[in-house]
Amino acid sequence: MPNRRILRLSGSDTDSFLQGLVTNDIAGMDSGLVYTALLTPQGKYLADFFLKRDGEAVLLDVAEDLADGLVKRLGMYKLRADVAIEDSGLNLQRGTGPAPDGALPDPRHPDMGWRAYTAQEESDDGTDWDAIRVGHCIPETGIELTPDSYILEAGFEVLNGVDFKKGCYVGQEVTARMKHKTELRKGLRSVAVDGAAPVGTAITSGGKPAGTLFTQSNGRGIAYLRLDRVGDDMQADGAIVRLIP
Repeated sequence: MPNRRILRLSGSDTDSFLQGLVTNDIAGMDSGLVYTALLTPQGKYLADFFLKRDGEAVLLDVAEDLADGLVKRLGMYKLRADVAIEDSGLNLQRGTGPAPDGALPDPRHPDMGWRAYTAQEESDDGTDWDAIRVGHCIPETGIELTPDSYILEAGFEVLNGVDFKKGCYVGQEVTARMKHKTELRKGLRSVAVDGAAPVGTAITSGGKPAGTLFTQSNGRGIAYLRLDRVGDDMQADGAIVRLIP
């Protein structure tokens, strides 16, 4: 089963509809892909995806597991807006080698390569995506990004996934408050891992809960940590975990 679904949104209200919902400024589509998210009114993660201009329409690249729920949520917000949401019939190709015609850079990080959308079968060039993600602490849908996630704790500001000047969107108030009025006490961080543990293994420090270990590659990992409990004695199911400064 494909890992991604490419939707097409069309209609005269598409831009204003998306701009009032998502975390990033869709004006960025005029120069490339836009990485963004849809949140709950309480500021928690619902879905992350990429947006791309497609003539007068917009392509939306989302994880297959989230696609049906996202379509339903967008339909709930659509009301009488002139917006049609349908499968595009296109598939994702991605890689880190020479980019084909029509491909665009992944906006999260230069090392994440390019993404293209064609009628060909979904494919990539064999890149070790986990190694790149772990190296730059880039979360993945359904692994580090869950319904309990807040996007600032997940690093969306560094990943070019949120714009604090664009105006209102769903969950904007909570996100702005986390940015301007609080100090983040939890979040995703890069860690060194001596050993291995299943994704989702609890991390302890001094016998107390300190977080969760997620994707691992080449002796490193992505962990969600309580920053006030980070220590030199963190463990995850027998693996030794240390914060990488």
